[in-house]
Amino acid sequence: MKKKSTAFKTLLIDFLLASYLVLCIDSFIFTRHTMENGIDWASFGVVLLIGLILGLILNRVSKLSIGKMFLKEYDTSKARGIGQKPYAILGLVILAVTFYVGVLVTELSFYEFFSQAGIQGATRIFTALLNPNFEVLDQGILAVIETIYMAFIATAFSLPFAFLLSFFAARNLMNGSGFGLTVYYVIRFFLNVSRSIEPLVWAIIFSVWVGIGPFAGMLALMIHSVSSLAKLYSEQIENISEGPLEAMTATGAHPIQVIWYGVVPQVILPFLSFTIYRWDINVRMATVIGLVGGGGIGTLLMQFQGLARWNEVGLLIIIIAAVVWLMDFLSSKIRESIK
Repeated sequence: MKKKSTAFKTLLIDFLLASYLVLCIDSFIFTRHTMENGIDWASFGVVLLIGLILGLILNRVSKLSIGKMFLKEYDTSKARGIGQKPYAILGLVILAVTFYVGVLVTELSFYEFFSQAGIQGATRIFTALLNPNFEVLDQGILAVIETIYMAFIATAFSLPFAFLLSFFAARNLMNGSGFGLTVYYVIRFFLNVSRSIEPLVWAIIFSVWVGIGPFAGMLALMIHSVSSLAKLYSEQIENISEGPLEAMTATGAHPIQVIWYGVVPQVILPFLSFTIYRWDINVRMATVIGLVGGGGIGTLLMQFQGLARWNEVGLLIIIIAAVVWLMDFLSSKIRESIK
């Protein structure tokens, strides 16, 4: 059964990579398809079919299977150079095609970057940014104070939720029964989904929900902090020493006692370090989510940018850079002191 599962995984990897390679070559290199053209689903189906055939060939006939390489199905002990690893050559081809397609998709153009009109515009903006208008200093200071407190409250409110969820998201604590594994997978799923949605998107959602302002920004940061901290906490729990847990279980300790006296003492210092680091991240994120109505200095920055008041924008950038540097310095010192 395990052998069949491994064979299926290797075939799936080869199928996906082959389909990706065919799609890149057909859509972006031969036909120069652009993002504005939409998706031709009929052609996409043909690409998948070709990818399946090519994936089968790579997986069954040749030694070019990257899937088997990932799952260590090849004996590479005698292979010294890259010429003795055909799958590595295919991997380099896929990487080269990816790089070329990336250049096409991003419309990379050194001509536009160094054009006279572009340089004139950049000069005009940077001249204004380097001559900040200190008349709005009080507004900037109040806005950045709002940003710091928004990040702090978001981190503080996320702590109890992340702390509790982390124990249910740790596989070594939940693999004792089928119900425990079910809870583990459900919580992991929701944590992954909520973490995959950027705080910027959460800020847009909560701006509609509770209105534009710092409350929406705080909620956005809190949701993302819960999922991120719970993931970090659970991974730390999975790396703890199992000896104390086994000893306490052997003496008849209740599962809650095992967690409180056997797990928590081993993870409390890393938890504190992760939490301080998360507050540092939230201060940076709070600046960005303000651009979509999440409050703080980001909202003020967006207002001045929309009015092309670049001298005021320059002052806000100086304030943001100073606060980010200070937060980074303080958080690193605090993390060092608790190790």
